[in-house]
Amino acid sequence: MTDKGFPSGLSQAEVLAIQKAEGFNELASGEGRSLLKIAAEVAREPMFLLLIGAGSIYLLMGDVHEALVLLGFVFVIMTVTILQERRTEKALDALRDLSSPRALVLRDGNAVRIPGREVVRDDILILSEGDRVPADGLLLAAHELTIDESLLTGESVPVQKISINGGETQETNCVFAGTLVVSGQGTVRVTAIGSATELGRIGKSLQAIENESSPLQREMAVLTKTLAAIGIALCLVVTVLYVWSRGGWLDGLLAGITLAMSLLPQEFPVMLIIFLALGARRIAQKQVLTRRLSAIETLGETTALCVDKTGTITMNRMAVASLAVDDALLDIGDQYKLKKLPQQFRELVEYCVLASETDPHDPMEKAFHRLAQDCLPGSEHFHPDWELVREYELSADLFAMSHLWRVSQLDRCVVAAKGAPEAMAELCRLSPEQTARLTAQAVAMADRGLRVLGVAKATYHGETWPERQQDFEFEFLGLAGLADPLRPEVPAAVQECKQAGIRVVMISGDHPRTARAIAAQAGIDVSRILTGSELARLEADSLAEAVRGVSVFARVTPQQKLNIVEALKANGEIVAMTGDGVNDAPALKSAHIGIAMGQRGTDVAREAASLVLLNDDFTAIVHAIRLGRRIFWNLRQAMIFVLAVHIPIIGLSFLPLLFGLPLVLAPIHIAFFELVVDPACSLVFEAEEGDGEVMNRPPRSPGEPLVSINHIFLSVIQGALITLVVASLYWLSLSSGIDASEARGIAFVALIAANSMLIFSSRSTVAGLKRALGCIPTVSYWVLAGTLAGLVAVTCIPMLAEPFRFLPTTWERWLGAFGIGIATMLLLEAAKLLGSYLRVVASKS
Repeated sequence: MTDKGFPSGLSQAEVLAIQKAEGFNELASGEGRSLLKIAAEVAREPMFLLLIGAGSIYLLMGDVHEALVLLGFVFVIMTVTILQERRTEKALDALRDLSSPRALVLRDGNAVRIPGREVVRDDILILSEGDRVPADGLLLAAHELTIDESLLTGESVPVQKISINGGETQETNCVFAGTLVVSGQGTVRVTAIGSATELGRIGKSLQAIENESSPLQREMAVLTKTLAAIGIALCLVVTVLYVWSRGGWLDGLLAGITLAMSLLPQEFPVMLIIFLALGARRIAQKQVLTRRLSAIETLGETTALCVDKTGTITMNRMAVASLAVDDALLDIGDQYKLKKLPQQFRELVEYCVLASETDPHDPMEKAFHRLAQDCLPGSEHFHPDWELVREYELSADLFAMSHLWRVSQLDRCVVAAKGAPEAMAELCRLSPEQTARLTAQAVAMADRGLRVLGVAKATYHGETWPERQQDFEFEFLGLAGLADPLRPEVPAAVQECKQAGIRVVMISGDHPRTARAIAAQAGIDVSRILTGSELARLEADSLAEAVRGVSVFARVTPQQKLNIVEALKANGEIVAMTGDGVNDAPALKSAHIGIAMGQRGTDVAREAASLVLLNDDFTAIVHAIRLGRRIFWNLRQAMIFVLAVHIPIIGLSFLPLLFGLPLVLAPIHIAFFELVVDPACSLVFEAEEGDGEVMNRPPRSPGEPLVSINHIFLSVIQGALITLVVASLYWLSLSSGIDASEARGIAFVALIAANSMLIFSSRSTVAGLKRALGCIPTVSYWVLAGTLAGLVAVTCIPMLAEPFRFLPTTWERWLGAFGIGIATMLLLEAAKLLGSYLRVVASKS
């Protein structure tokens, strides 16, 4: 080939030059959220509209200084909110980039897998079954390549592609961005990227992450609407009550706005997206890409984890470990230490290679090629002059595949077949005695944890080839046993799943004995094993009952994977499922959480999945489940905090009106308060490690709400206790003759200190100072230090205290109020004890 860049591909310098000139391989899509757009969205939030409304009322009342200070707070809060939104947006952008189709390209003579957006014009692509084509290109070489172009043409029938071979360019020589490789392999020189592709010209894009409404989002929306409706109603009540008891519509409106601000749950939707987006980023650090944020919610509900054996439970470093010909057995050992195979085993290895792809991606076929290259002398065993003219694929009826080779200069063809030992016995029409001997050999090898394949050969004369591989006269050659060692970290991860109430189900295409050996090493229950043939005989109802107590499935087809997932779901299980091939896509889509393999998985599998394992590691799944549970736990604790923290604000806005006392809170106080609440929600609780028991409790029920009646009850009790303490301190201060402005400052100090303690108390629903104050994240200290510094500034510095209508008090009174606020920690923990006691009483009754 003389085409530019083939076969060694472009150099890194050439790639950078082309990218600089032509940009990245990205299709035109909707504009991202710029800082200006985010700011405009934040400015439309009800909380900020209320703050602006309050500032306008101060201007109408002639209090320009108060209005400017309040609007200054609006600017500060908006800045903090915008930065949080921007941080979330960047996290989502990173996820979108990772979830785009990957491409295998030749660069500097090496095959490397890169994000699809980094493909440039003149790159050399290597396409395989299941790949999404990242750019338009011209076929330089093709092997039985068919591509689904329905995205562009609407035609559902895959199109056969052929290489250009120096002829005139036609559609059959071209591939197009966005189309899907259905079968075969191909080598492509890229001719157009991004908007210059056929897909780009018609303005379509496949690069979007779905933003579907999840159960948590629906629950949060209902709670937000409920609290907003209550806030509006109470706002009207307070305004009318103020005007009726004290007169002054503008002052009454300010009091109503203050109460509305105290009730507005603007933290809820922001908190949800921050927790999920940053949680997805944390999960990505464990080499698990979250393609759908809603999957994070479901992780904590998972009860059954269905995994492949090869590459997930094992290392996916397949090597031929043993060969058997007649009664002779050869243990090869690791890394093919043999320099030359004994003569009687050479034909077996030769036909292992002939029965494999010429440029294989399957680990077993790669192992056969490596063994042949290392241990077979000369080139006569590789037959470079033979032509592969027909492939007979593996099927549910026969676990065997055959390659038909045309032998040059001879009037005959050679057929090489490999497959399950029992299938090869059928294919070779072995006698019962021969089959029994073959089975005994295969069982002995499988008991060692080897994956065992039988190999056979046939000779065929004629130009019309049979439609079925069973029609050839095969001669059995021997058995090949391949070893794929267990990942050393898997047994501990499986044990962790058991402690967490998650059943690990291993689904394998291997022989039942091989599957049993590997599963036993991993710690998976092997008391009962179901095979694909047994599954095929079961109806849907019987299948659901059969899989109830089975954790190992062997000789399973991709279609049967889907059936297993459906059966587990019918039993009420929440199923996470791993897969890598095109045929796995239906099972991945059907599972509650589809998990695609990032390294060996196809683009189709990745698109059907919710999560992608970037390094195909089983322990990464367990890490993701642990993090998913932690995220849900932290979100719940943040919700308990937010609900509780609003109660004293409501009480201190309402109680002075009822008892004829000077008002405690104004909109500027709520604005300061938001500077404490928002960082606590998005930084402190998001960074929590959880209670350390997230993997020692069973999965939560799918119907379990984020915030239950018990949690709401706890929040109300804790908030009411803080209200009682602060309101009592305010009343006592006024009763002792302290000026209202000084008493207001004292009450505010106690309120902020008590709410700071509420952050610690809300870290766990279990009572105890040790739990509340143990293992505090570093970010919590920074948030609390900033809160304390701000509190000292606005209550002790006259210039800053004046806009808050605080009169600086003595240090003794300030520290006393602060100490009272800190001491509420004991009451908050007592409330948790009371809640636990009431739950026990309720459960017994």
